Amino acid sequence: MTRAIRIGLLGRGVVGEGILRLLADHEASIARRLGCPIEVRRVVGRDRSKAPSPRVDPARLSFDPEDVLADEAIDIVVEVIGGLEPAGDYVRRALEAGKSVVTANKALLAERGHELIELSEERGVDLYFEAAVAGGIPVIRVLREALASDTVTRLYGIVNGTSNYILSRMREEGLDFDEALRQAQAKGYAEADPTLDVGGGDAAHKLTILATLAFGAKLAPDAVATEGIAQVGAIDIAMAERFGYVIKPLAVAEERRDGALSLRVHPALVEAGSVLASVSGALNVVVLHGAMNGPCMLSGYGAGALPTAMSVVSDIVDVGRNLVMGASGRVPQRAWRSEHLEARRVAASGQHECRWYLRFSVLDRPGILARISGVLGAFDVSIEQMVQQGRARDSDAAVQIVMLTHEAREANLTAALREIELLSGVVEPVRALRIERVEDQPADELG
Repeated sequence: MTRAIRIGLLGRGVVGEGILRLLADHEASIARRLGCPIEVRRVVGRDRSKAPSPRVDPARLSFDPEDVLADEAIDIVVEVIGGLEPAGDYVRRALEAGKSVVTANKALLAERGHELIELSEERGVDLYFEAAVAGGIPVIRVLREALASDTVTRLYGIVNGTSNYILSRMREEGLDFDEALRQAQAKGYAEADPTLDVGGGDAAHKLTILATLAFGAKLAPDAVATEGIAQVGAIDIAMAERFGYVIKPLAVAEERRDGALSLRVHPALVEAGSVLASVSGALNVVVLHGAMNGPCMLSGYGAGALPTAMSVVSDIVDVGRNLVMGASGRVPQRAWRSEHLEARRVAASGQHECRWYLRFSVLDRPGILARISGVLGAFDVSIEQMVQQGRARDSDAAVQIVMLTHEAREANLTAALREIELLSGVVEPVRALRIERVEDQPADELG
């Protein structure tokens, strides 16, 4: 193929504009890498009142997706609309028409990726999605290609920049959750409705995609045990630091000794000296553990117009190379061809064992600590360290008791806390956060 690779762009928001900017600014170098130019044949938007991009010929701007989907001259459909519908219908129709697709849509890939990728394999076209996880960090390529000779045993990291920004602000400025969230919204790091980010749903979508590639497992987002960060208070941030920890929004996937997978998204305490603890603001980080390679860390901006657009354009170049060579599916899009994906068992969250941070809000009355300790002991939860607030001046005011436990099974802890919350003198639900084991290098050991 010597002619231009022709693309149709669905979506002209911030990521769409970033894609157009990269294609224009790097036009010559991309053509040299690819062996032919990339031509933006059509750009489809939704908002007619939005000013036209200076990088798009007005004659190529459309508000009808059919102008892309029905155009036989278009080689690659680029979808950056987001959401399940109508984006899912557009992607499916493009694949059925024999067009390759590049998307940044993590929700679509997590919920319907299996059927869409199987369709792409049937039609002999590509569906690439590097930008769907961690923006400009090439974690999909690493899992799909660089670690093809190794076996991934564990992956973890911070894959939602909004949650990381909020917890970072809480730590740095002593803010409560609501104020930190307002600041994130004011700076554009959080949506007007932040539920998908702060509730953990966004990270669960991304973890589903990563775990599929890492373990060759056919997974869905509902297999991920998911908790948001709204339960974390300023006092928890301060207490964690007192014990030598930082609270981070983690996504974790690992293979247990019994062969089952453990998939979870939640805030957790990590050691203050670890590299993971130093990843602040809107940055993302993913740590991949290979059986032979050991830990491999990837970090960078997980969102934003240009980091995300960079991954999209890199996928366009990769698909373009396949088109130039008349090939598709040379590297399986999920690291494994569909027929080799396994229905792996996912362990129930109650089977997970770890150390715990517990905060009890109680009335300052004799015997309450002994009763709490007794219930924990009855459920095989043993205390490692404890801090108790000084006596309250007002006998009706609550004081805080914070404990770190030894390793305990989550089901046991949950049952114990359910009983403790019924005790007289316990005035608020117990705050329970996992203490996560991380095996990266301390920040002061990196060159």
